[in-house]
Amino acid sequence: MTDKTYTVEEVRAGAPAEAPEELIEFVAKTANLAKPDSIYWADGSDEEWDRLTTEMVEAGVFTRLNPEKRPNSFLARSLPSDVARVESRTFICSEKEEDAGPTNHWYDPVEMKKILHEKFDGAMRGRTMYVVPFSMGPLGGPISKLGIELTDSPYVVTNMRIMTRMGSKALKLIGEGGEWVPAVHSVGYPLRDADGTVREDTAWPCNDEKYITHFPETNEIWSYGSGYGGNALLGKKCYALRIASTMARRQGWMAEHMLILRLTDEKTGKQYHVTAAFPSACGKTNLAMLQPTIPGYKVETIGDDIAWMRPGPDGRLYAINPEAGFFGVAPGTSYDTNPMAMDTMRGNSIFTNVALTDDGDVWWEGIDAPLPDHLIDWTGKDYTPADAAEGKKAAHPNSRFTVPASQCPIICKDWEAPQGVPVDAILFGGRRASNVPLVAEQYENAHGVFIGASVASEVTAAATDVKAGSLRHDPFAMLPFCGYHMADYWGHWLELQEKLGDKFPKVFQVNWFRKGPDGKFMWPGYGENSRVLDWIVRRVGGQVDAIDGVTGRYPKFEDFNLDGIDVDKATWDALFEIDPDAWAAEMDETEEYFKQFGDKLPAKITEQLAKFRERIAAAKA
Repeated sequence: MTDKTYTVEEVRAGAPAEAPEELIEFVAKTANLAKPDSIYWADGSDEEWDRLTTEMVEAGVFTRLNPEKRPNSFLARSLPSDVARVESRTFICSEKEEDAGPTNHWYDPVEMKKILHEKFDGAMRGRTMYVVPFSMGPLGGPISKLGIELTDSPYVVTNMRIMTRMGSKALKLIGEGGEWVPAVHSVGYPLRDADGTVREDTAWPCNDEKYITHFPETNEIWSYGSGYGGNALLGKKCYALRIASTMARRQGWMAEHMLILRLTDEKTGKQYHVTAAFPSACGKTNLAMLQPTIPGYKVETIGDDIAWMRPGPDGRLYAINPEAGFFGVAPGTSYDTNPMAMDTMRGNSIFTNVALTDDGDVWWEGIDAPLPDHLIDWTGKDYTPADAAEGKKAAHPNSRFTVPASQCPIICKDWEAPQGVPVDAILFGGRRASNVPLVAEQYENAHGVFIGASVASEVTAAATDVKAGSLRHDPFAMLPFCGYHMADYWGHWLELQEKLGDKFPKVFQVNWFRKGPDGKFMWPGYGENSRVLDWIVRRVGGQVDAIDGVTGRYPKFEDFNLDGIDVDKATWDALFEIDPDAWAAEMDETEEYFKQFGDKLPAKITEQLAKFRERIAAAKA
């Protein structure tokens, strides 16, 4: 069987009228390399969604869920080898190795293009190549950016419809001259060999060899071999963080791994906007959809994962959520922990690697419903309480839900405001069982950058290659996502702080995960975290004082709203207890960590390390 050859004229004839010549040439060139059987231009319509989801149900990629319980919703199961981001196969292909920095995997861009040319040669044979135009951020907004993903995965197309503003409107903006990022993806498993032999397909095709590659100088993304969200939905981490962070540095803005929420004081009507950076599976979605347990406050969701922030005309920092959906971790999500997320995913949702009940609904560990007598687990096998007793999981620990953000019951009316919302406070956090207090405020702007730069957290199941539960540095929760040298990234923050001065948001460090001697969490968390936000915004507003401590400024016990919860003075003191020797050891380790950044480490970071040690010495005295 002869592979189809695509001329520019042929591609142009099948393309929407809005498609510019540059895009048509890109599609033709990629098609002649990957050799798909056909090309389809995605428009983002309901009809397209219905057709693609039906096709995937028929092919065994999707299972249609019970329409009475989960209308217009589907379950997908990946292969066990394709369940998370693969950091060891994620590359920054900058022209100079030093520009990628020591925390990224660098590859020479010329050599990587040779590898990708070989891997993509015929990779889409037997499949359709989908042309997916999309906008990151509200269509036409001043902070928004455009992109095109070419993919052979209908799973990607349907997820991109949820996660981005995908389709004809985005293509129209590209046709009108909007700058766009080219992104190419293949599962790396052609359905036919070069001689035309049909392969035995699986419901979730992928390749054992994976490449997730980024080219900062040309703003290109090429991903091969994986169908998993963070590796295949190229508008997400690949574009919205790795490529966007390099664009942001050049253009004077910020691309951050942060949620965005609005906190309203209902007594005064005063609105505060908070962004927060936590590693994946450390509670970002829960905080973004917080249900305050103290009266007088309302939380509204703007974004749960990524924030793009740009200085506004008034000198303040303004943030948008560049995504249109939530790609959340399912296990542990329940009406107890996050009722808003549960209500958001009632319909029009895609679930990946969760368990299936006998009546066609979804189930995972930590959901409200008890374990049924029988499930189909995330690998497609029968699952009973006996399997649970052996420690087997019905849902993969990194199983996901993809849902439209617009369905969230507390979505903010301004969540799609093109200009964004003004940021009042920035939070950094992670999972720390000891040593890190419940909340601490920066001493000065540069100290806020030091807080972000020195964050270490217990690893979760959202990444492979690292043992879950171990402690690793994850500066700004950007370790896997920064598209250039991490020390230059800190320098970019310091430059923006200097530019905005006192108008730059104050930084706070939070830790919901501190444990007592009995191994139990000392802070109740979830909705009670509104008490921490309450203190933070009162500090921002200058309404309460703080106590100078080792890691930052702490709340006074009498200023903190603890009404109605079982946190006495002894527990409070334990939440803020500082072990100077442990912190001295951690700062020694942090200094060693910083050494890898060499001469690029900003002097202000070194100065903040010295000031931290001075506070440790004072605490010992």
